[in-house]
Amino acid sequence: MAEDFVKRASMNEALSRRGFLKGAAALSIASTVPAVAQGSKGGSYNGKTFAYVGCYTGAVGDGSNGNGIYLFEMDSQTGALSPLKLAAEIGSPSWLSLHPSGRYLYAANEVTNFDGTSGSVSAYAVDRVSGDLRFLNTVSSEGGGPAYLSADADGKYVFVANYAGGSIAVLPILPNGSLAHACDVHRDSGSVGSTTPTNAPPGSFAWSGHDAPHAHMIQADPKNRFVLHTDLGQDRIYVHRFDQSNGKLSPAATPFISLPTGDGPRHFVFHPNGRWLYSIQEEASTLVFFHYDPSTGSLTSQQTISTLPPGFTGTSFASGVRVSADGRFLYAANRLHDTIAIFSIESDGRLKSLGEISTMGDYPSQFNIDPSGKFLYACNRKSDVVTSFFINRDTGLLTFTGHYTPVGSASCIVFLA
Repeated sequence: MAEDFVKRASMNEALSRRGFLKGAAALSIASTVPAVAQGSKGGSYNGKTFAYVGCYTGAVGDGSNGNGIYLFEMDSQTGALSPLKLAAEIGSPSWLSLHPSGRYLYAANEVTNFDGTSGSVSAYAVDRVSGDLRFLNTVSSEGGGPAYLSADADGKYVFVANYAGGSIAVLPILPNGSLAHACDVHRDSGSVGSTTPTNAPPGSFAWSGHDAPHAHMIQADPKNRFVLHTDLGQDRIYVHRFDQSNGKLSPAATPFISLPTGDGPRHFVFHPNGRWLYSIQEEASTLVFFHYDPSTGSLTSQQTISTLPPGFTGTSFASGVRVSADGRFLYAANRLHDTIAIFSIESDGRLKSLGEISTMGDYPSQFNIDPSGKFLYACNRKSDVVTSFFINRDTGLLTFTGHYTPVGSASCIVFLA
């Protein structure tokens, strides 16, 4: 029975999808809804869930067809996203993060030409009634191509990882939600990993990112005591002590842990219990399960498992990883294979594969679960579409809702409820 739920779409479904995507790729959401001034007031949406989608706008990579940050209203019954407006027009806001209060939104602008060679981070005030964004300011990310940002649990700092610059920075949040210039910057140094991943599937040509250090993700642990960041080029997860009084980071007792050379740690996620961490490796398409010690920040590897189906050969690049709010299931995205892999989390934290489902699009850069836990949304960057799936809370399996939402070069989706 499980196989019926997780098998890939039938040939007829695939043909229908391709037909739709050819049309969707020619569209930009900006052509269907008018751009509005940042901070303009809309109608009342009390009790609604809003979704913000960030995208690539032409500054990075191929097929960059977006225009900024788009605002949608989510239907809590069907999972459909209704376009409201282009909420902010800005260059390649490829990663978005909300302040813990929900009053501010921060965007990592994945460019390299801010102040000469840097990327940037933009701050917006959120109108919780309409979902509108009011621009506050933009500051340097202290490195080129910022790929990820997150706010600490107390909402005092934003952490940013600069992929092209191989650096991380801490940006203080001012009382009005705007950002001050970085109070701490660290640049990764040292050797880089092999261009051939240790654990890639047979026939893989995955090799990207091992020419230099590439900081890819940064986030505080659940207790807000340590900050962890991945460096894909060095195959490392760094652990920093976090001084909440001044935003400074210092090396933990074990300053980093190494992953197999060439595998490329990209993102990680903490389990709700705060003691388990799961890292996804981009070039190897693997998940590594760690025991995490919240008192020291140390990581101890327990399990490595592929995100791809048994017998897979060829190239795929893993991207995002999420754990359900109840801690029972884990989801991982595969680009080129274009699937969401589904795992149950066993009582000891180890992962058991339940199969995978097509994202009904191409190259899922990121995905997210809505606040209700009912739907999963995949940002299919190269087919210019966000797709949605029902989540079976008993089995963890996914079912396509039938909803395609055209967004040019969609890269990231976050929710405000």
